[in-house]
Amino acid sequence: MKALVKMEPGAGHWEVIDKPEPVPGEGQVKIKVEYIGICGSDLHTYEGHYNVNAKGLTIGHEFAGVVAEVGPGVTNVKVGDRVTSETTFTVCGECRYCKEGLYNLCPTRKGLGTQQDGAMAQYVLARAKSCHILPENVTTRQASITEAACCAHHGVAKAKINPGDIVLVLGPGPIGLLTAQCVMAKGGRVVMTGLTQDAGRLQIAKEKFGVEYIVDVQKDDVKALVNKLTDGYGADVCYDCTGAVPSMQLGMDLLRKQGQYVQIGLFARDVVEVDFSKIIQKELVVSGSRSQNTHDWEPTLKLMSEGKINADKMITHEVGIDEWDKAYHLLKSGQATKIVMHPIG
Repeated sequence: MKALVKMEPGAGHWEVIDKPEPVPGEGQVKIKVEYIGICGSDLHTYEGHYNVNAKGLTIGHEFAGVVAEVGPGVTNVKVGDRVTSETTFTVCGECRYCKEGLYNLCPTRKGLGTQQDGAMAQYVLARAKSCHILPENVTTRQASITEAACCAHHGVAKAKINPGDIVLVLGPGPIGLLTAQCVMAKGGRVVMTGLTQDAGRLQIAKEKFGVEYIVDVQKDDVKALVNKLTDGYGADVCYDCTGAVPSMQLGMDLLRKQGQYVQIGLFARDVVEVDFSKIIQKELVVSGSRSQNTHDWEPTLKLMSEGKINADKMITHEVGIDEWDKAYHLLKSGQATKIVMHPIG
């Protein structure tokens, strides 16, 4: 089968090559891939900032397809089922996190497309327990971005949102747009921020997804807007989807006392400067959000089936896995919101 593979450690070295079709083992499922979503971490891998030492690895962890074969002991899905899968492929099963179903925190976890061959191929192996059958009205094309939507859902669940709360979503990228949709599904009123270079995406947020307020922080007074909306108290919740230090600082500044701050975006550096006086003096509740876990998938698929997360509006381009370079440039230039790929061969 044809697969897009990271051939050598470091940046680049991606090639479409022939690989043997995988054979499912105990508790595993072989899925015929129909669509694969491209994640920001795929871009970081390509550029050599993430998963740097991988070699001979098939890329891709956002996907959906049809069950082609099941291994021994599999009872939750059958051949012909339309499915998507969590990225978790193996876990220890013994640590306190595994016992609570928090597989994203297992210290020995291995994920699809990062430590285990992923989905940018004609077939992929998945852990049967990680598979989710699609609602009837959700297509495999739409479901290929479920993992990204689950990451947003996971982050949004880190804070309590009451109907009518003013919620900051910093950054209009794919995760920011998905986060905004999850927030609005809970009744939150979204203020989304971006830079001047994000003008197109901010407009998409308002026109396509109904985000109530969009702000160019380089041109507009976001603090004045938030104060006007909150009688001067500040926003109730902030989700930073940028991983940019100035954005984090702005978010903490705009929150009310006892406001909730959630970091979803990854910083370029592990160590960043944080103004802890804001956290202490305002008694902010600060949380991190890592990927997604098994509890996010069914609620996210439900939101997709109800149209509260609109995958069709998220997906702007479709290419084959042999057009990876084209997809990369579309994403880096900001011309694309979300790109899905399809297998070849």
